[in-house]
Amino acid sequence: MCHPLVLHRNMSWLSTALPLAAGETRPAGAAPLDQVVLATGVVVVLSALLGWALVGHRTGRNRFFARLVAWFERLPAFRGVAGWATLPLMLAMVSLITALLGMYWDIALHIGVGRDEGPLANPAHYPILLGLFGLSASGAIACTLPTAEQAGPAALRVSRRWRMPVGGVLLTGAGAYALLGFPLDDVWHRLFGQDVTLWGPTHLMLIGGAGLSLVAMAVLLEEGTDRSVAPDASTRRRHYLMRVGVTGGMLIGLSVFQAEWDFGVPQFRLVLHPLLIAVAAGLSLVTARLWLGRGGALAAVGFYVLVRGGVSVVVGPWVIGELWSAIPLYVVEALCVEAAALVVARRPLRLGVVSGLLIGTVGFAGEHAWTQAVFPLPWTSDVLVEGVLLAVVGGVAGGVLGALLVMGLEGTLPRRALVRVLFAAAVLAIAAGVVDGLRTTRPDDLTASLELATESRGEADTTDATVRFDRPPVVGEEPAWLTITAWQGGGSQGLHVAPLREISPTVWETTEPMPVGGTWKTMVRLQDGRDIAALPVFLPSDRALGEDVVAARDATRSFAGEKSILQRELDDDIPAWLWTVAGLVVLLCSTVLVLALGWGVSRYHRLASSHHRAATRTGVAA
Repeated sequence: MCHPLVLHRNMSWLSTALPLAAGETRPAGAAPLDQVVLATGVVVVLSALLGWALVGHRTGRNRFFARLVAWFERLPAFRGVAGWATLPLMLAMVSLITALLGMYWDIALHIGVGRDEGPLANPAHYPILLGLFGLSASGAIACTLPTAEQAGPAALRVSRRWRMPVGGVLLTGAGAYALLGFPLDDVWHRLFGQDVTLWGPTHLMLIGGAGLSLVAMAVLLEEGTDRSVAPDASTRRRHYLMRVGVTGGMLIGLSVFQAEWDFGVPQFRLVLHPLLIAVAAGLSLVTARLWLGRGGALAAVGFYVLVRGGVSVVVGPWVIGELWSAIPLYVVEALCVEAAALVVARRPLRLGVVSGLLIGTVGFAGEHAWTQAVFPLPWTSDVLVEGVLLAVVGGVAGGVLGALLVMGLEGTLPRRALVRVLFAAAVLAIAAGVVDGLRTTRPDDLTASLELATESRGEADTTDATVRFDRPPVVGEEPAWLTITAWQGGGSQGLHVAPLREISPTVWETTEPMPVGGTWKTMVRLQDGRDIAALPVFLPSDRALGEDVVAARDATRSFAGEKSILQRELDDDIPAWLWTVAGLVVLLCSTVLVLALGWGVSRYHRLASSHHRAATRTGVAA
């Protein structure tokens, strides 16, 4: 087994060597076709092998899955849950953690190193692809293993002898949606160039499908639970731990949307950060408290900290050798949910609303203090009012969705018309909050004069600087951020984020020497209210893009939309209608996934939950 320090040195060499080896010639658009063909071929072969094995199981020609199911059912750790459900659930959980590791490794690589030479040249893509394939495969396995009787009353009929459990169908759909983001990402790059941001539309498909698959896993776990026998204390404990894994995984999956804030290079307004945290906390922690009982929200946070914190350690400088990422804490939010449940635990929807209000206020205060301690971009007074409002909206909407999910699993949903109104209102409220956070402006005609302590010689130099603005860049007391940001310098040291210090309303200076050479992209970044802009300090030449060097020297320069600097690879000549159509296609696919999950929970509620309650009562009576 490779010692962690050896692995750290090897990985650090790899990530640092990538930009040096590829230099200015790394492709700025789509991946080389040979890599696309090879990656696609591997997935097709694996899919064919899986399909062959599953068809053999259904026809009785091979006993591999039958033996595997029997083995899981003999394990004391999974007793009380059918093997046909345990196997895909465990595969899905391992696959999600594998993909999570790859995603954060990939994000760290792009922030610290920049673009890569193709999907197979980036080592982080392998665990992502493997994890997403495993997620999709787990859904297919769940749809194939059970007999028609085992699949339960909510299952979808395929033939007289084959019925697919609704949780398996949802898991297949979520996994396929996430996996589809991989080839579509290459299509996107061919159309628009590379978008070096987590929030590229196809990247959101990868994250969204993986994160929302936990809803499908919750349904599958309920479908696979054996209610014919009264559970003893040991069985209840095992069920509790499995539910902790699902709800904690849900919190992890929904938190991946925040990853750019975790690293300190968000390309959108800071108010989105508290909104996203509140949505994740509201949905996951209300689900955990209602589904697990007292202490459930804290248990889910414990699982989240263990896994998500572990990924930060593994990806970071100590093991793989990439950038460290902070994590939201969620402890205060969990305490808010537990406190609310002491009063309104018997009223799930009310618990969701009260918990959301507390998450958006008390939870906001807790995360505000946490960001001051550990995040590269702490929350400031600039986002205080709007941030609390968005956090309340996100917390309440997430809390309502969490309550609806558990009520659907337990068969206690109110009348269908009310459920539809609440579901639609919660989803639209989250969407409206995101749209508000995405609305930005650019300050008109803002310029600044750079005065560098030393001028760069084109190497990896560092220097202090004074920035003299032609007018005050900040309207209120403090901006969301006014920083020197430099990234893609290479490896675990490839990111530099440091605030500017105010000398006077128009004169600011660096608080740390900034890098101004090598492969670094160094800029002054400003976000104040809705204004987001950047001013280049040093940008290397890039022959693949046809871009000349922007030298670090004393000069007067204008602020521009920071997207043109952070994402130099994007093609600016693409017609607006093509952007719109491509974005709408991804939005449509995402909407279909969300509606499908809502449909699946509703179907389980209508057809299976009452049956399962009756089986539970029979088992207890026996």
